[in-house]
Amino acid sequence: MRRHDIVIVGGGLVGASLAIALDGLGLDVAMVEAAPTGALPAVFDQRNLSFAEATCNALANLGVWRLLRAPTGPIRRIHVSRRGDFGRIELDARDYDREAFGQVVVASDFGEALESRLGELRHLTRYRPARFVESVVDGDERVVRIAGGEGEHLLSTRLLVGADGTQSVVRTSLGIAAERHDYGKALFVARMRCDRAPDGTAYERLTDDGPTALLPRGDRHYGVVHAVSTDEADAVAALDDEAWCARIQDAFGWRAGRFLSAGPRSRYPAQRVLAKQLTARRGVVIGNAAQTIHPIGAQGFNLGLRDALTLVECITASVPDAGADDVLQRYAQRRAEDRSRTIAFSDGLARLTVNPSPLLRPLRTLGMGTIAQVDAVQSMLVGGAMGYRGDVPALCREVVR
Repeated sequence: MRRHDIVIVGGGLVGASLAIALDGLGLDVAMVEAAPTGALPAVFDQRNLSFAEATCNALANLGVWRLLRAPTGPIRRIHVSRRGDFGRIELDARDYDREAFGQVVVASDFGEALESRLGELRHLTRYRPARFVESVVDGDERVVRIAGGEGEHLLSTRLLVGADGTQSVVRTSLGIAAERHDYGKALFVARMRCDRAPDGTAYERLTDDGPTALLPRGDRHYGVVHAVSTDEADAVAALDDEAWCARIQDAFGWRAGRFLSAGPRSRYPAQRVLAKQLTARRGVVIGNAAQTIHPIGAQGFNLGLRDALTLVECITASVPDAGADDVLQRYAQRRAEDRSRTIAFSDGLARLTVNPSPLLRPLRTLGMGTIAQVDAVQSMLVGGAMGYRGDVPALCREVVR
């Protein structure tokens, strides 16, 4: 049996970021990854990641940002509107003494940067390809069974971290139940080119079927996220590029110009999966294993990274016992406000904006008008969008020079 101070299951965005953040503590950390050596996890595809300012700060402090090779797309303005409703929300970073609210990064480039940074770590053991099978408590440790190309292995650890995504096997092994909700939508993600290059504006166009978001990439393309009802998803997936461009043009309108071409499309279900608790004896779940939320507002990875960085701060105060009860209790307490407020924002916005009831139109119009005219409301919205919600980890607050 091999012993590690911490075992992380999942080498995706949040799991890899956690491993990097832990490196300076001198702990023996292991990461169990499904992807083999030389391959990136499937999550690092051509989708577009919207990083809040707090996330950009943290990734710079972790030494990841410097390893990005593709140009990023600054989000200098945010434009939100809904078909059939009056009013709109327009936010400009300059009004808040910022150059940008955040940056758009291509997931594959981010994956390569994380992989390069992981290769620099001094205290990380990587088991790959390997999958988590089960875990049991044994005194002050957890015994973890993993399976790989050379058969099964046993690991012992003071702390087991589940960063293995929405369908988390670790969450189940820890005995943590999850609440699930299907929004009845499918999300299509693609890179698209317009006759005008992006100018730094991120658009969110809301309809009865859900949002169509345009994110300004750094390669003169837009990253598009388009929601459709589940019952028409197969038909949308079968569209050729010309018909797809026409559909996006109809859903979004002409504010960004004429859509000319599109790259490959990916399809994902829109769902909410919330762990009913974040911790168990010698175990914790973070990222999508803790909460998978609707992508409206682009809060998912930003929230998951704050999970990881808060966990590191709690562990730092209790080295060498990373999984002590007081560490996990403190972690759950610190994450409560940010988690609950972000989930409420995402879920409430998803439900309210797709409801076709004419009775809600004046309420939505009033809400947009309030945001557009009341500075205090705008500031609260902007602060949350930039990742400054609740108990913010220190690495998120500013870049340490």
